[in-house]
Amino acid sequence: MPQNRTPRPRDAVSDAELMTVIADFLALGHVDNIIAMIRQEPRYLAWLGSLLEDERYSVRIGVLVLLEELRHLRSDVLPLAVPGLISQLQHPIDWVRGEAASALGIIGSAEALTALRPLLSDSSAQVVEIVQDILEGSRHG
Repeated sequence: MPQNRTPRPRDAVSDAELMTVIADFLALGHVDNIIAMIRQEPRYLAWLGSLLEDERYSVRIGVLVLLEELRHLRSDVLPLAVPGLISQLQHPIDWVRGEAASALGIIGSAEALTALRPLLSDSSAQVVEIVQDILEGSRHG
């Protein structure tokens, strides 16, 4: 039985390739380019959690800068990033958990902040400190 699927154009970019491009742009500090992409396709925000696994510190900082910028420009799309970030709070590597906590702290929604509470008993003292700072800051405005 034939499938009624439209073939993918040869020059189409896969999601994996696009995620690599986004990571590379963030590593180079091209946050404005990623903001422009997200304005066209907000679903890319769902990938931010995965991008926090990148070993390049500049990519992880780029994710946080991106969220800070979007908080001012397009806060309405930030909820799209929350599920992927929350999933990283269980990551076996402590710096991934810490980066995810920081990202959720930037978003600052009730859902994001509530997800951080279990990390108050994390095995990493640094993760606990990050979460304490975020939650304390959220109480003071």
